[in-house]
Amino acid sequence: MIILGIGGLLKDAACAILKDGELVAAVEQDKVHAHHGTAHAGLPLEAARAALHLAGAKAADVQTVALARPFPERHGTRHLHLEFRDHFPSARVVSVEHHLAHAASAYYASPFENATVLTLDNAGDFRCGTLWRAEGVELHLEREVSYPDSLGDLYSRVTELLGFKPGADEHKVQWLSTWGEPAFAGVFRQILARPGVGLRVDQSWFDADRGGNGGFGARFYEAIGLEDGAEIPAELRPVLAASLQRATEEMVMELAGTGENLCLAGGLGLNALLVAALEKSGLWKKVFVQPAAGNSGTAIGAAYQAWHGTHGETRRAPMTTLCLGPESSPEQIKKVLENCKLRFQYLLTTDEVLSAAVEQLQAEKILAWMQGRMEFGPRALGNRSILASPLNPYSTENLNVFIKHRESFRKFAASVPAELAGEYFEVGQNARFLTTVGRVKEAHRKTFESAVLGDGLVRVHAVDAGENPLFHKLLHAWGRKTGLPVLYNTSFNLFGDPMVCTPRDAVRSFY
Repeated sequence: MIILGIGGLLKDAACAILKDGELVAAVEQDKVHAHHGTAHAGLPLEAARAALHLAGAKAADVQTVALARPFPERHGTRHLHLEFRDHFPSARVVSVEHHLAHAASAYYASPFENATVLTLDNAGDFRCGTLWRAEGVELHLEREVSYPDSLGDLYSRVTELLGFKPGADEHKVQWLSTWGEPAFAGVFRQILARPGVGLRVDQSWFDADRGGNGGFGARFYEAIGLEDGAEIPAELRPVLAASLQRATEEMVMELAGTGENLCLAGGLGLNALLVAALEKSGLWKKVFVQPAAGNSGTAIGAAYQAWHGTHGETRRAPMTTLCLGPESSPEQIKKVLENCKLRFQYLLTTDEVLSAAVEQLQAEKILAWMQGRMEFGPRALGNRSILASPLNPYSTENLNVFIKHRESFRKFAASVPAELAGEYFEVGQNARFLTTVGRVKEAHRKTFESAVLGDGLVRVHAVDAGENPLFHKLLHAWGRKTGLPVLYNTSFNLFGDPMVCTPRDAVRSFY
């Protein structure tokens, strides 16, 4: 059975394929559409074609199209059903509510047989949060939060207040928060909660007629000691970010409660500091966050929900990898390099590839590393990565200032073989997919100084040998040569472009 899941139609469109219940492909539209192709009425058709090709299937083979809808059924899903008929003539089209798709993406992808599932985002289907009880293959809704009582919306407002782009730069606020003290956490607690009610965003802190600066009103400026509408001073920005982050973490813990297993999805699930706080809280024995927690991940959730909910299948097939996108053969790569009239060396064995990579890194070069299938989601996991040596004192400056052109408070991940991670870092449960943060052990604090966030935190990527054998071997080869089996890792892309997908994308981004 072929099920095509489609999610993120209004933002971050993506497609995923379940083949007899197994997740075999997942592709984001912006990664395959970045430099070629034409959009078609908002449908992620390039992503669908790529996913079907990876699954070894054709459009006519699709039995069910599962659409994670971005709006209530009565607000316009019908015309999409008709349009899908043109492209998938044999398929049944089913709609999956936005937060149900988020919940399904987290729970069915997890290794748990039962769990509490929490979804939190800006808004979807006019809801911004849900709590589910999951048992076997069933999800039961226990609680929901409706817009405008939205944690995600508040985070976006502060993002704009601090001079970043709302709906895109919330991750910058997260990393900025590690450099400040949460002196105004109490202010955000007042905005978020009312006694005996739980999460309620008090709208009296905002001015509905005020554009820009997150729409905060006079009450807020007075509470933080500034004149109404004043520009936020540079020294206050990390303080506000830290205060928001602290209040957000506290509210999420209150919403989640306690138990054995917790699954998390929705845009707030992309907040690695929040995930780490949940892991360390002691409220849950095990925590799993959907790595593609945002809207793109609803494509996976919609497909899972159709498999279990629509078709009544009881066999579970948890997600084992995020390397679910397109890949290129050596012949295809060679053709592109020749077409670009580039000098290149064709390495015939894995040992030659590893030796050449280590040689470049030892020479303190920045290495563009593209191999295997493209990652799904926002994080590079060793298939579309830019790599650098932690032993090079200029790595962070070169990566941040001259290559990535981004703020100094944003640091890079430290990729390490999973079996060795504990020697250097305190590792979170979700380090495999880079969805949490760890802490550098005191003995190695100096070594990783350039990657350390505030309070000794670091983004740890624990690389599993079975999931990514070539990258795992590279880390060990680097370790044998230098005594340190760790490389700095950031996504292979530039200037706000999507992560590279094709060899041509890689060449363009490299140059």
